[in-house]
Amino acid sequence: MRRILHDLKILILTNLWIVPVLAGLVGALFYFVAPPPPMHATMATGSANGGYHAFAKLLQAELKDQGFTLDLVESSGSQDNLNKLVQGEVHLALVQSGQELTLPPKVRETLSGLGVMYQEPLWLFVRSTVEFAKLDDLSKLRLAIGSANSGTLAITSALFNANGLSAEQYPATWQQVGGSRAVQGLLSDELDGAFFIGPAQNALIQQLAAEPSVRLISLGRSAAYLARLPYLSQVAVGEGMLSLAHNSPDHDITTVGPLATLVAGESFHPSLTPLILEAAKTVLASGSLLDAAGSYPAKPPRSLKTLSEADYYYDKGLPILQRYVPFRIASLADRYIILAIPLLVLLFPLFKAIGPIYQWRIRARIYRWYKHLREIDQQLYKGQLNNSLDAEIERLEALEEELGRVEVPLSYSSELYQLHVHVRYMIERLTAYKQRRTDEAQVG
Repeated sequence: MRRILHDLKILILTNLWIVPVLAGLVGALFYFVAPPPPMHATMATGSANGGYHAFAKLLQAELKDQGFTLDLVESSGSQDNLNKLVQGEVHLALVQSGQELTLPPKVRETLSGLGVMYQEPLWLFVRSTVEFAKLDDLSKLRLAIGSANSGTLAITSALFNANGLSAEQYPATWQQVGGSRAVQGLLSDELDGAFFIGPAQNALIQQLAAEPSVRLISLGRSAAYLARLPYLSQVAVGEGMLSLAHNSPDHDITTVGPLATLVAGESFHPSLTPLILEAAKTVLASGSLLDAAGSYPAKPPRSLKTLSEADYYYDKGLPILQRYVPFRIASLADRYIILAIPLLVLLFPLFKAIGPIYQWRIRARIYRWYKHLREIDQQLYKGQLNNSLDAEIERLEALEEELGRVEVPLSYSSELYQLHVHVRYMIERLTAYKQRRTDEAQVG
């Protein structure tokens, strides 16, 4: 056992040269590998009492459990969210489908769709005394069509345009207000009707659904609207869906609405995509009043390019490592595994060379003495040692003692002992030569 440890020690000492080589290769690996994705991001969410903000809060809480920080940035609505994203003020934003079509194509190319989070139905509430048969009837009403630059105003304007009504033709009684202001106006009889966009469980929608003085109206002609506005979707709302207690709506209705889409800007790190989408999937797992469980997140609209990471997630789910280990560890492993392959390619011939190099270095410890023996042999042949025989004999005897301290593995001992024999042979040869010269001198 001691001999094995001794040979192992020699092996290590002989191949210490590989340490700086390995250090250099590993250093290059860490230098060139892409840095891990940041564990924080900012997200534009709309107003504090809106559906976007409510969803973002749930997403924020879920990501916090993963060690990820999501900072929420309030805004005036979907259009403002889109502007903040384009200007690089946030990494992510919830955007109403169709809003991206207002951007120039080159600007739109800088954005990426991560997925649809849920439906956003368009709700039309009117006071119970209002008679309504078709959209044209709204021209006689005091109507809230959505606040300026809001997603609600964008959708109502698109519907009106589809009916041949331009903004210049809007009746004077129509007002650009929305949200809580529209609710208050409707309940105080300052408005006859109001449009809202948001999920069915939104607090404002639920408040109106429980109010006997207002009722929910079916828009109808949804197929015609979808044919002209393909970024919208048809939403069927069954009787009592919003409120069973108040039977709201009091009959099955249909409406249309955009899709709440999670969009990423240029500054968003693509590797965060599966983490964000998996958190969204957890938040949306149980579904909602109108969205079946497991329906969302879904692939984003075709009007936005999709990150390859998002395509992979929708086709195959989470990356393999992220299914078993935390995101940060899986992300680092992915990067180093990719770069470890070329590293191993470099290391293979390096380790293959260890054997021959080790053999050469061990034999070099022995063979370097043969150079001296060869020089003595040549000088002896040329008769150049007459005045330095004693010095050479002393040097060889010192060499013989030094060879006793040379350490080589057991498998190379035979070559060391051969050197011992050859050194002794040269000493005896020089001694015999010296004696012969002495005898010749005495005879002479």
